[in-house]
Amino acid sequence: MIESALAEDEGRTPLPADLRRVGIDPDFWYPVVPSRTVPEGKVVAASFAGRRIAVFRAASGTVSALEDRCAHRQVPLSMGVVEGESLRCCYHAWAYRGDGRISQIPYLSKETGRPPRSVRAYPTREAAGLVFVFPGDPARAATTPMPDLALAHSATHKVMRYSRTVRCHYTFMHENLLDMNHQFLHRGVLGKIQPELLGYESGPGFVQARYRFTSGGGRKDRGAGLLSAEGLGGGGGAPDVLTIRTGYPYQTLELLPDGATEPAFSLWAAYVPVDAAQRVCHVHGMLMIRKPRFTAALNLAWPVIRRFTERVFAEDRMAVEAEQRAWDEQGEDQNREIFPLILDLREVLRNNGVALGQTASVCEGAAACGVATPS
Repeated sequence: MIESALAEDEGRTPLPADLRRVGIDPDFWYPVVPSRTVPEGKVVAASFAGRRIAVFRAASGTVSALEDRCAHRQVPLSMGVVEGESLRCCYHAWAYRGDGRISQIPYLSKETGRPPRSVRAYPTREAAGLVFVFPGDPARAATTPMPDLALAHSATHKVMRYSRTVRCHYTFMHENLLDMNHQFLHRGVLGKIQPELLGYESGPGFVQARYRFTSGGGRKDRGAGLLSAEGLGGGGGAPDVLTIRTGYPYQTLELLPDGATEPAFSLWAAYVPVDAAQRVCHVHGMLMIRKPRFTAALNLAWPVIRRFTERVFAEDRMAVEAEQRAWDEQGEDQNREIFPLILDLREVLRNNGVALGQTASVCEGAAACGVATPS
């Protein structure tokens, strides 16, 4: 009730009690496609919370992201053709610059008047092999920091990348990774793992937890040992400590072997809503694995580690998609959650989210859309 009153006082839509009806805040940098999928002269389709986005790379190498609808007949620009620094619609060949402005309508003379508006351009940046867009208020883009991806550029680590669609609300993904009590789900690949919550802390925009993992026997996938450095010259079967953090809207995880001074690996993940109802999300993740003294050992182990991580992810996806199906069938969240850590996480996700209607484009008027947005 207090939250609702404050929201009304500030002119905002009160947030629903059901977390699965809370939208993600668009005023952050979100990855939408891997950079490798957008070579020079290529345009690809992406989306954020129901907003279709056309991402293209011009001849200069610059990547831009435009509203994926031609201002003329609303045909998707992602079906178009890149020519030099412009994206040309496949239908009537209207051409757009990276700032969304119309640069040419080939069948009209220069004296003919142009439309009063073009298409929305999203602030765009590239980092760590990903194309990020800022889908919220463009005025906030310059002062909003990018996520910390320093390890992805480090010569001391090798990066394994993930890009997967998961049919669930993004909050299920945060809960899945932060609540390590679900390890029974992975008994076929991790054996009898016993997680112990060592403690956690939370604040207005984050929740961070530390777990100690001990093995209770059972068969463990070889990739698990390789990932934790047991088979790469480190580790010795001693308990590992996992630190997991939701720093809104991203999530990170790092594993520190017992007695080690730096993590064996770190994970960074972003869960980007695809549809307007935000019941489907796209996972962009990077697993940064510390290189051993003999790098060739990691290269040889790479396929085994990849297979292990894919198996774990597949099991997690099965679980969170089942949670989403239950929500769809019941029409509401009937979870009976009791873990204090996850209850705190839910408050962080709810308080930092927005009402679903507020995730719509901030560019409603012709004047706003006509302003060029730097990329």
